[in-house]
Amino acid sequence: MIQRLEVEYRQSARDDLANIFRHIAEASGNPQVALKFVLRIEDRCQSIGNAPRGGRSRDDIAPGLRTVPFEHSAVIAYVSEGDAVYIINVFYGGRDFETLMHGGDPS
Repeated sequence: MIQRLEVEYRQSARDDLANIFRHIAEASGNPQVALKFVLRIEDRCQSIGNAPRGGRSRDDIAPGLRTVPFEHSAVIAYVSEGDAVYIINVFYGGRDFETLMHGGDPS
């Protein structure tokens, strides 16, 4: 039987989700739309615990890093360590996550 891993959010991912919420709420003028989108991202993050090796390996950026796309508009970056999955970042709207994760300026 495959064990489901606990999913935890690093502060950087929590900040990303808050920023995504604010951006969508402002752009749409509808906080409900923003909330529903963020909740769908969180559901997707939770499902990573069921198959933590399912994301694309990105050892070229950081050892153990994996990414999964979300609804063609976001990328979830995470690592699996021990009995937990840690959501590191959620990049939204075409942000150059590779440059950002390498510590560079994406602009």
